[in-house]
Amino acid sequence: MKYYSTSNNNLKVSFQEAVTKGLSPDGGLFMPQFVPKLEKTFFDNLDNYSIQEIGLEVAKLFIEDEIPTTDLKNIIDDAINFDAPLAELDNNISILELFHGPTLAFKDFGARFMARTMSYFLRNQNKDVNILVATSGDTGSAVASGFYGIDGINVYLLYPSGKVSDIQEKQLTTFDKNITALEIDGTFDDCQTLVKAAFVDDEINAKMKLSSANSINIARLIPQSFYYFNAYKQIKNKVDEIIFSIPSGNLGNITAGLFAKKMGLPISRFIGATNSNSIFTEFMKSGKYEPRPSVQTLSNAMDVGAPSNLARIQSLYNKHEFILKDIASNTHNDSETIEKIKEINKKYNYIIDPHGAVGLLALEQYVTEEKIDNYSAVVFETAHPAKFKDTVENALDITIKIPEALQKSISKEKKSIFLSSDFATFKDFLMSR
Repeated sequence: MKYYSTSNNNLKVSFQEAVTKGLSPDGGLFMPQFVPKLEKTFFDNLDNYSIQEIGLEVAKLFIEDEIPTTDLKNIIDDAINFDAPLAELDNNISILELFHGPTLAFKDFGARFMARTMSYFLRNQNKDVNILVATSGDTGSAVASGFYGIDGINVYLLYPSGKVSDIQEKQLTTFDKNITALEIDGTFDDCQTLVKAAFVDDEINAKMKLSSANSINIARLIPQSFYYFNAYKQIKNKVDEIIFSIPSGNLGNITAGLFAKKMGLPISRFIGATNSNSIFTEFMKSGKYEPRPSVQTLSNAMDVGAPSNLARIQSLYNKHEFILKDIASNTHNDSETIEKIKEINKKYNYIIDPHGAVGLLALEQYVTEEKIDNYSAVVFETAHPAKFKDTVENALDITIKIPEALQKSISKEKKSIFLSSDFATFKDFLMSR
């Protein structure tokens, strides 16, 4: 299996090179030459597979002989040592809880797999790799946790100052050793722009070996497809209309789902749920991609004004009209989000975080407008509600118990370096390391 750049189909590299580089030298994102199909026997026996066994069957088709099956199994078993259970709200709607990993967010799946895969590929090299990560909240802590203490890898986390929750910031800024938090005076898009600019800067690349751990890295997307299969396995009411509603920012999560569908998973519809940063929703309606500066919302992990993985979606489908056959998109604001958190708690005694609430809102709008009655829907709950403690507690007038993993972060001292969003300043910082 070779991987091509979304900016140049003729530029092809191995899986190892795609992972260790992160971003193509021409600024494109790496994509598999084709999405492999799973055998019918896999789906016939899906109920008998653990999420780790699902992961192995999926991943080996993308990686082939670059990692022997035994080693790949060890990577997956170590990386994904937690589950993604489905919580049923009613006969139609279930919530996929993706927050049972060490940092209580769905990013743990991709970050831990990528950390172990990259470490495997770098085990015989004598030059450090420097990983640049732009984060709007949960990516940074998941990457930091996944790579913490790994020899030969330095991680720089770029996060927007004042635009992540207090608990998320504590998770980002309380690591030491090989993890450095950079507090950027700007938005997530500014952080992402700095990372991308560094990758194409000749002077930086001559001095440092760079890679990325954002969802621009293909090793983040492959493991995120695992839990689509695991969710489908758990659906009790498997009707023809199976819908996945995904809170969407940089579009990595929904892209992973598209991989799963093309591998044979019978998903009838994806909903890309957006908050007031509705660039993807507008693209779906008009066919025009018009990025703009992001605005701060309660569902901050989705505060993205220039979603990178749209390039992958466009590459998968070639034409906008083909994308529309598989994906719908709706957008919802903060006031709607708060009302949905209240409604779900009152109706189902379930506490949902702001991102999951946006996913539910988008789903409900879609099935109402399309007049769909008989369906099974999975809404992604991408992070534990305790990570948005103030928002959820204020909405529900309750006190949320903070999980032990978060308590440990809260008690530690913040350690970060404040930088402007000017690339020259960021470049000087990197060149001085």
